Amino acid sequence: MSTKSAQSDSANPSKAVFGSLQAAGLTLDLAYQGISQPEWASLFTKADQIGLKGQITELLTGGLVNTSEHRPALHTTLRDLNKNPMLYKGNDVMPAIAEVWQRMEGLCNKWVGVTDLIHIGIGGSDFGPRLAVQALAHSANKPNRGMRVHFAANVDSAELSHILERAQANSTKVLIVSKSFSTSETMMNAKTIINWFKAKNLTSSQIQNSLFAVTCNVKAAESFGIQADNIFPFWDWVGGRFSVWSAVGLPIALQYGFETFKQFLSGANAMDQHFASTPISHNLPVLLALALYHQQTKHHSKAYAVLPYAHALELLPFWLQQLDMESNGKSTDRQGKYVKTSSPIVFGSAGTNAQHSYFQLLHQGPEIIPVDFIMVKEAMSSLPEAKEHHNALLANCLAQAQALAHGKESSDPNLSYAGKRPSNLIALPKLDAYHLGALLALYEHRAFSLGALWNLNPFDQPGVELGKVLARPIEEALKGSQPNDEGFDSITSARINYLKQ
Repeated sequence: MSTKSAQSDSANPSKAVFGSLQAAGLTLDLAYQGISQPEWASLFTKADQIGLKGQITELLTGGLVNTSEHRPALHTTLRDLNKNPMLYKGNDVMPAIAEVWQRMEGLCNKWVGVTDLIHIGIGGSDFGPRLAVQALAHSANKPNRGMRVHFAANVDSAELSHILERAQANSTKVLIVSKSFSTSETMMNAKTIINWFKAKNLTSSQIQNSLFAVTCNVKAAESFGIQADNIFPFWDWVGGRFSVWSAVGLPIALQYGFETFKQFLSGANAMDQHFASTPISHNLPVLLALALYHQQTKHHSKAYAVLPYAHALELLPFWLQQLDMESNGKSTDRQGKYVKTSSPIVFGSAGTNAQHSYFQLLHQGPEIIPVDFIMVKEAMSSLPEAKEHHNALLANCLAQAQALAHGKESSDPNLSYAGKRPSNLIALPKLDAYHLGALLALYEHRAFSLGALWNLNPFDQPGVELGKVLARPIEEALKGSQPNDEGFDSITSARINYLKQ
């Protein structure tokens, strides 16, 4: 890269030469953000004013960044294959992490004759491994055990029933994933699967050998009946939505091999190193955060769309919904003061399908909705026509970004496109475990950076608790035979009575 290119890049990343903003093999192109050089300068000043580089260091060195729960967020340590020491309450956590790696690899080596793996978990215990297992199914040149990997999250029995109709009981293993080992949906699904095993005439010993757990609460898993050797721990300093790097990612290793899982960790670790050491002006997660922060403050954007032009990444928007909105969907800042802006609403789906859904709104709606376009340079199919299909896919991706940026004037207002709709382009050379890990870590660090910009704590989620508490007495009321007329507001009481008629 020339000196001139580097200078323009530093002053205005929107003018950077394509390919000059890279990390862990990923390329970020901000050319269509529409952010001027003075605006970038103001954003960099904002990052300096809040001490963003210092906050990044705090995150990556075990600082108490989870301010409400007074503990660190050490998920990046889970992917440090160099085993650098990390202290928590005076003890190095790395030996325990390395022991879990060893046990995961050992299980992969003796995982023989399994036709079906049923992974039971919800939220952070589900989104990450589900996304990775589906995405890597399309990745070439990797081992593949060829199991049917099923993910059961919803307490709605329809999801589990569909899985159990296809699974072969005698060669099925079950992985129960719950940080507390008390999550109501997870435990109900687990008990139903045990009943299914019994109905299929499996012995108690066979059932016990079929059950595995990933949890912080080892004692609860043992009390449930999981053998100690089948329990894989993780720790309270791992937030659920950041837990795929722990034993929560075990399905990735079991299906594609432990070396593939290590590549997944390695890609994320490479992004960690970039995040830790790269100046703000070239730091990909920070630039993504600053660009979105700018659109929120300048255009009052309340949502952004993430559009992977790769069918293998169709679950990425769902993963991002939890990452962004559970992390930064807050009404108060770190000091307990009310805020006016926090996480935007996240939506998206795979291109080109998305073009036939909500692109009308993106192009001609009155709202300014920033877009993240994600493309993979290498095709993910062995069909003879794969190159032809992939060229059409990529052409649509590039065309939509150009159309959003420039628009089109017409004497007919109905045919006019306003343009000046901001977007990023994130390019992967290919979709494999390494680059998938880097992509997820990129967005994790963007969420952290946005939390810093809005002075929010991205590592707690108190807003999810109230509904859980209220659900328990309602569930008991639905079981009762008498009409319900007390203990709930009149609207909820009427609804309960309707359901019991």
